[in-house]
Amino acid sequence: MAGTLPLPATLQSRSADRVSAQTLSIPWYIWCNIIAVACGVVGGVWDISWHETVGRDSFWTPAHLLIQACGILAGLGCGYLILDTTFRKNSPLRAYSVSLWGFRGPLGAFLCAWGAVGMITSAPFDNWWHNAYGLDVKILSPPHILLALGMTGIRFGALVMVLAEVNRATGEYRVRLERMLFFSFMFLLGITVGVMQEDTFRMFMHGAKFYLVVMCIAPIWFAAVSRASNNRWAATIMTGAFSATHLIFMWALQLIPAQPKLGPVYQNITHLVPPDFPLLLIVPAIAFDLVRRYTSTMNRWAQSAILAAASLASFIAAQWPFANFLMSPAARNWFFAGDNAPYFIPPTSHWARHEFLATEFTVTQFAVTMAFALIAGFLTIRAGFSWGDWMRRIRR
Repeated sequence: MAGTLPLPATLQSRSADRVSAQTLSIPWYIWCNIIAVACGVVGGVWDISWHETVGRDSFWTPAHLLIQACGILAGLGCGYLILDTTFRKNSPLRAYSVSLWGFRGPLGAFLCAWGAVGMITSAPFDNWWHNAYGLDVKILSPPHILLALGMTGIRFGALVMVLAEVNRATGEYRVRLERMLFFSFMFLLGITVGVMQEDTFRMFMHGAKFYLVVMCIAPIWFAAVSRASNNRWAATIMTGAFSATHLIFMWALQLIPAQPKLGPVYQNITHLVPPDFPLLLIVPAIAFDLVRRYTSTMNRWAQSAILAAASLASFIAAQWPFANFLMSPAARNWFFAGDNAPYFIPPTSHWARHEFLATEFTVTQFAVTMAFALIAGFLTIRAGFSWGDWMRRIRR
């Protein structure tokens, strides 16, 4: 793992001199990738809303173009960075680069470049898929899986680039970089929640499978960001930023007029269908940060077990009654978006009737699935701590 090896003492000294001598503006390539990821985030949310409101009327929708702009921007920016680091002998990044296939560059740049290739390749694949098979039955069709992997590669690559800079920085410059770090983690939390959204709709919120899915995707990011950052509220900040961004999308999309162009149309659609109200992940994030302070002296296995129990218990305590509210008439307004359903949802469905859908049919099934949710939280938190420790060692 060339990207995780500690630098020699001479390079560490040069790194410290570099940090202290500059005015230290955040490097252009970090901004380039953060902007690329932001394009992918906006385009992705917009595209899902477009599919749920209008239907897939053309590949050349604004949302699709914005998604592909993510891959193009990251690919061009990181491609240039790799070529510049490889062929310019006095490149300041040569000392902080890894070598791959004869090329040199930051580890994160290679990850972003690979992700960009996957994203751009998915575009004609997706267009062919729709022409051959029509509308997607599931979000995770083969071209969408390739797209998601490419977007994840770019988001993780951007995170690695920020981490390398954070771990070489000190003082106020590090504080500013950590803000970028929280955004990078937020984007990764967002894509994992988004990929699993078919199992986290509000009609599933009284089933144990819902909590199992959430414990498989969220706690690993709580643990990883808490190790990668020095901020004791790291998980809360990351999850709060994610929740705030989700709310902005939810409220803003409802302001844009739109109507379905494909049939059959079961719902009266007058504006873009927004995402559902965000999961209350902020509650287990706060619990995680609070409990982590009192378990810091424990070994990692015991700490992970206690944090998993605290995260799951606090999430159930918050989300279960809130799900009742989301199903009630009181949530069917602009603020909570409880009355929005895609045009293709039949009026007889649980979604349209605002009813819960059982995913377990006996108390035993429910209890066993909840036990698996606790185990999943334990394992993902333990893995997140190890992953976060690896992130703290990234310098290149």
